[in-house]
Parts: sequence; structure tokens; C-alpha cells
Amino acid sequence: MYRIFQTVLVALFLFTVVPAGLRAEEGLRNLVNALGEAKLSDMDEHIAALAKSGDPKVVPILEALGEGNLYARKADGQVFLTKESGSTLTLTDPVTGESAGEAPKAALSKVKVNNGVRRAVRTALGSLTLLSPDRAARLKAAQSVLQSPNAEALGAVESALAAEKDAEVRALLEQARATTLLISDRPAEEKKEAVRLLREKGGREALPILSSALGSADETLKPEIEAALASIEQTQALWAAGQNVWYGLSLGSVLLLAAIGLAITFGVMGIINMAHGEMVMLGAYTTFLVQEVLRNSYPGLFDWSLAIALPLAFLVTGAVGLAMERGVIRFLYGRPLETLLATWGISLILQQSVRTIFGPTNREVGNPSWMSGAFELGGLTITWNRLWIILFALAVFAALLFILKKTPMGLQMRAVTQNRRMASSMGIRTPWVDALTFALGSGIAGMAGVALSQIDNVSPNLGQGYIIDSFMVVVFGGVGNLWGTLVGAFSLGILNKFLEPYAGAVLGKILVLVLIILFIQKRPRGLFALKGRAVEA
Repeated sequence: MYRIFQTVLVALFLFTVVPAGLRAEEGLRNLVNALGEAKLSDMDEHIAALAKSGDPKVVPILEALGEGNLYARKADGQVFLTKESGSTLTLTDPVTGESAGEAPKAALSKVKVNNGVRRAVRTALGSLTLLSPDRAARLKAAQSVLQSPNAEALGAVESALAAEKDAEVRALLEQARATTLLISDRPAEEKKEAVRLLREKGGREALPILSSALGSADETLKPEIEAALASIEQTQALWAAGQNVWYGLSLGSVLLLAAIGLAITFGVMGIINMAHGEMVMLGAYTTFLVQEVLRNSYPGLFDWSLAIALPLAFLVTGAVGLAMERGVIRFLYGRPLETLLATWGISLILQQSVRTIFGPTNREVGNPSWMSGAFELGGLTITWNRLWIILFALAVFAALLFILKKTPMGLQMRAVTQNRRMASSMGIRTPWVDALTFALGSGIAGMAGVALSQIDNVSPNLGQGYIIDSFMVVVFGGVGNLWGTLVGAFSLGILNKFLEPYAGAVLGKILVLVLIILFIQKRPRGLFALKGRAVEA
């Protein structure tokens, strides 16, 4: 009896003398060492115990566990954070963070990890950092809890929600709380409120959460969950249609850029230019060369690479187009088959020349920082590069419309389009109008190549993917009519994107072609036919 009393006194003395920090360290060390001996089926409990300690030192320990960098020493069961160094492991004390030397791999055993353990680690880390002073850390933690809800983290989520002031983090925490409530043992009324919140704010992420909760929900809660699922699915269907419209506008802007130059050359000159796609390709390679020079010599100007490439691409492809018209095409007016064959031959020559100079493989063209990334607009995902290309296509359209309507050159081009012989008799030098028109159309195609380099592979075959679609846009909209080209490009782009989910990309294009053929049977001159006495001549 005396010895027991003596032992109790010694224990009480040690408890009062040993600092609280040392006792906490020892308790944390015991929890960490328990991971080395735990079975996979018990790991969730040990991870939860570590998270409940609230110690910031737990964060790197759990991170190392999730990454498979936690090892236990076979001799004494001590657990360490490790880093591989050849055939040995560099050891770090998980509690103090101090180096513990090195040890051969054979002397340690890896703490067991599977997907369930990693999921528990993510949940624990989320609850640990919900009260972090760093906004980004709290945001990430709230997202983690939302993606991997755990009933044991509900208290931590509610505490964090009560203290949170940031609107974005708070909104995420409210959804995380609602998600966690559904798998907790809270009363049905609280769960109904959670379902209503998910119905109001939940997007695609809420569907699997509610679907999972439906299976285990009691009868009073099932109608609420089913109604919420139906409402969210209906909303998502509307947003999906909106997303298809956006994709269609994006594709339409690409078609507009590729076709707008072809519209004026085909309309003014009646030339079927099979090398138009190669003008697009040359514009893309001009962008590549500009970026290569900036990367190697002026890296600070990389964000200005597209602004520098645009005028250069216009000049390069405009000069190539002028040389084509003066050197070949002007001898073939009135002979459409020979013109088609000649421009097709030129397209092959240009492709092979580029393939010889730059090689057959794709070339890397980077996105400037202002064209990188995406943002959410309601239920839509808008990428910056696509948005800028739509704006650029509309700007090119407006500029070309201004040239045609408000400049002497545009007046002459319209006169030649409507009645070539009458324009010639009025003193307009139609051969030079043809040459400058062809150069202008080729230059615009080069600018289209600058834009396409941001969303497509820059290769010798780049233009071939757009030439057929460009002709379809021009014929559908009305030969030589810019407004027809605009409407035709966006109409075909949206139609393609609505057909693709049901028919596939290839069959979708075939259906579009069939629809255009049927349309042309009814309106041979397209949507917006040119007016003039000699248009049909």
C-alpha cells in the first residue's frame, strides 16, 4: 500500500514539474508512433485523433502520410518524416522538425497508405486549416471538406463558419456544412434545411452528394432530396445548353476569321483559292517566329508577342497573296478549273516549304498571361483565349466593314463586285483592285493564323482543317457579303456544337454539309445575296 501511494506521489510530482509543452509533445509523439503499428482498417481513427489535437505540427505529418513519406523504424517503432536519398532515407523528427540522421531503407518500414487513408488525410487537413489566418488556406480547406465530407468534421466546419468573414470562403463553408449534415446524425429538420441550401446553391458537385444521401435518407427526407435533384438537373441542362452556345460562338469566331478573307476574294474576283488555308498557316508560323525571338532575346516582352505578330503576319501573308495574284492568278481569270488546280498546287508548295524549313512536327506557341486561364460566369466556364478570339474576330469584321464602306479602296472593291465591266469603263483599274483585294484577303487570313495559334496545333497542315469549313461559311452566308459571312460562321458554329453530342464530331460535320446543300437548293445565292445587274454574270 505504501509503495502504491509513493508511486502516485511521484507521478503527481512529475506531472506538475514537467512543462505542459513537453507533455503535449510526448502525447503527439505517441499518436504519431501509433500510425506505424496501426492496421489500415484503424487508420481513420488514428488520423482523426491527430486532427483533434489541433496542433499545427500535425499538418506536415498528415501531408507526409498522404504522400507515402512516413516510415517507422523497425528497431523501436519510432515514426519519422523521410526523404529518399539513394539507397538511404533522410530522417526528420515529426514532432520537433529536427534532423534525425539517415538510415538504410531496410531498417524502416513504410506506414501503410491506400485511397481510404488519403481521403481521411484530406478531410483531416481540411478541418485543421479551416481557421487558418491565411485566406487561401481556408479556401482550400473548405473545398477539401466539400469534396470529402466527414461527419466528425461538422463541429470544426460550424466553428469556422461562425468566425468566417470572407464572402467566398463563407459560401463554400455553408455548402460544406450542408453536405456534412446529410451524412451526420443530426435531426431531420436540419437535414431538410441542408437540402434546400444545396438546391439553391449547388451545381454539378451537389448531384452526387444528394444522390448518395438519397439511398440512406429516411422517408420524410426523400421527397425533399428528389425535388432538389430534379431542380438541379433541370438547371444544369439549361447551363449545358448555354455552354454549347458559348462553344458554338467560339467555333464560329474561328470560322469567321478563317472565312472572312476568303469572302472578299471569292466575292470580288470569283477565285476559288485553295491556298487560303496556307495563308492561315503562314500567319501561325509568323507568330511562332516572333515568340522564338522574344523568348531568346526579349523575354520581358513575351506578353506583347501577339500584338507584334499581328501586323507582321498581315504583311507577310499579304505579300505572299500579292505575289500569287500577280504571278499566277491574273493569267487565269475566267478559267475557274485551272485557277482551282493552280491554287491547290501552290498550297502544296507552301506546305512542303514550311515542312522543309520548320519540320513536320507541331511547333509550340505559348499563350500570353492575359490569354491564359478561365473564369466562371454562372454555370458557364469561359476561357480567356476563346473570349479574346471572339472579340478579335468581331474587331476584324468591324475594321473590314469600315474599309469597304468608308474608304475609296472599299468603294472600288464594291463597284468591281457588283459590275466589273461598268467599273472598268468608269476608270477603275480592276486588275489592281483584284491584286489589292487578294492581298487584303490573304493578310486577314494571316491574322486569323495568329489567333488560331493560341487554340490549335501550329503545323504545316493547320490550314487544311479550316479551308472546307471556310468555303461552307462563304457559300451559306452569301458570296462576297460580309454580314452573310458573320451570320453564317456563328450559325454553323453553334449548329456544329449542338449536333456533336448526339452525332459525334465527324457525323455532325456531314449533317451540317447536307443541311447546307439542301439550303442552297432553295437559296442558291446564300442567306444574303449580292445585289446588282451583273452579279450573275
